Amino acid sequence: MRPAFVAGNWKMHTSMAEATKLARAIAARARGSSNVIAAVCPPFPYLAAVRSELEGSTVLLGAQDVYCEKNGAFTGEVSAAMLVDVGCTYCIVGHNERRHIIGESDALVRRKVRAVLAAGLTPIVCVGELASERDGEETVGVVTAQLSSAIAGLPADDAARLVFAYEPVWAIGTGRNATPDQAEEVHAHIRKFLADRYNASLADRAVIQYGGSVKASNAESLLRQPNVDGALVGGASLDATEFLAILETATRAAS
Repeated sequence: MRPAFVAGNWKMHTSMAEATKLARAIAARARGSSNVIAAVCPPFPYLAAVRSELEGSTVLLGAQDVYCEKNGAFTGEVSAAMLVDVGCTYCIVGHNERRHIIGESDALVRRKVRAVLAAGLTPIVCVGELASERDGEETVGVVTAQLSSAIAGLPADDAARLVFAYEPVWAIGTGRNATPDQAEEVHAHIRKFLADRYNASLADRAVIQYGGSVKASNAESLLRQPNVDGALVGGASLDATEFLAILETATRAAS
């Protein structure tokens, strides 16, 4: 049985004091479960401080982004080795805000996936369509193209290490959420894509999160879908009580 995986993406929020307080509250109250993985992804400047707050807990540390090179003259960038050094287990790659605001290409996302894997971290590979693409019935084509680029040339052993996150762009930070049926349809497509590209066993083991205005009030209906394996939580992860409630829901859904 696949574990549920709930990760909080804090984006460009919190101060040092707020980040450590939030991490402390989550770490203190998160219950360990063999069926549920929990992680938080704070801003780069607070990774080390948050790691200290998480020590001894079941909550893991992730980063929101990475650069694709090991080192060099890349002012302002952070390498995967640096993320390992500071205690990260996960790294988000290809988030829609990186693609559509910062302008990251599919090719750059692919390079980042490989850099994260090479460093021994687990990539959380994000895919998702714009509102115009959803309205134009292009969702499957867009998601397939993003997936195809991200895993191009990856052997099955590496592909098996990936976590995927379906994040419809029109449902992130908008308060608008994909219905459980809409989420399930895309998640099922992602799993079929992996089965066709690799094999049924790898696809069945793949963890596919949903992201897009997930909160405690809608988590149950989403996480009960057969192909939805957790959530990549944005705004709701900045509230310890809300995030922990989503974790509890994931625990019930996975049991």
